[in-house]
Amino acid sequence: MGICISSESSAIHGAPEEVRDENVLVFEATKLLRGLSSAYSKQGAKGLNQDAATLCQVYGTANAAFCGVFDGHGRNGHIVSKIVNSRLCSLIVDQKKVHAKIDKKNITRHAETVEDDSQALLNKNFQEWKEAILYGFRVMDKEVKLQENLDCSCSGTTAVVVIRQGEDLVIANLGDSRAILGTIFDGEIKPIQLSTDMKPGLPCEAERIKSCNGRVFALKEEPHIQRVWLPDENSPGLAMSRAFGDFMLKDHGIIAIPDISHRTLTSTDQFIVLASDGVWDVLSNEEVSSIVWAADTENEAARAVVEAAALAWKSKYPSSKLDDCTAVCLFLQKKPQFLPVKSGNPS
Repeated sequence: MGICISSESSAIHGAPEEVRDENVLVFEATKLLRGLSSAYSKQGAKGLNQDAATLCQVYGTANAAFCGVFDGHGRNGHIVSKIVNSRLCSLIVDQKKVHAKIDKKNITRHAETVEDDSQALLNKNFQEWKEAILYGFRVMDKEVKLQENLDCSCSGTTAVVVIRQGEDLVIANLGDSRAILGTIFDGEIKPIQLSTDMKPGLPCEAERIKSCNGRVFALKEEPHIQRVWLPDENSPGLAMSRAFGDFMLKDHGIIAIPDISHRTLTSTDQFIVLASDGVWDVLSNEEVSSIVWAADTENEAARAVVEAAALAWKSKYPSSKLDDCTAVCLFLQKKPQFLPVKSGNPS
């Protein structure tokens, strides 16, 4: 089963009005500006689709946009991802508005002493977004924990979020979903990874987990996957180091504090792609950026990525079950038609 968002939809939600067409569910929502965006999700072979996503081009202010992909895991992961998908963006922007109101009062009070320092304003704006994101993630994790009749001891969700405000990007990542930026370099489209996959194998993540008496090791049958285990038993074996939920491991190094960074856009930057690890497990950054760039229209880009990932799963891991695959694509400008479709790494 697939879940499709075209440019006329703004979010993959848990229970919206649905238009059924065989294996595809189309969720109608607020129309996005310019139609330079798309999102698509395809259920894997492990059961319910536990992925969710949000794509909103009017976020607090007219020049701000919010993109998010949430990959649930565990028995109730599909519920957790839907809860986070429906609440997190509001928690963040509401907190940012609180900062804006405080700043407006302070600027009015000290208007005569305020100097026009663009770099200082940029740093201040990023700091405000960072504080709003940290607040939103913290409250979101508490709300998940307080859900009645929902066991999240071994269930949770990742979250990768990109907020665009004018020429500024703020990236927040929790877990192993990923965001990339497609940019033109030497006349070709190139990917720049915007987030770091938060997995237990990262030295800094492993150190934190071990300092909290959690254990990190891989099973013999899957030596390439480092997992997090309780101090005295081989459970639950979480394959990421940060997540919403997973409260059994919250005292043993698993945190809901995102890694947050900033990037200033340039005129050569073309699009942003967020995707769950079902995509990144089988497609490289270069392959994804090339697929997006080769799509006939911006509205078809996300589906092209997901369908390519599904095919790659069959060829690369024929004996493994297809994972859920979700992608969100936000184009920063109308795609020029004269550039070749190639990929590589910027030097």
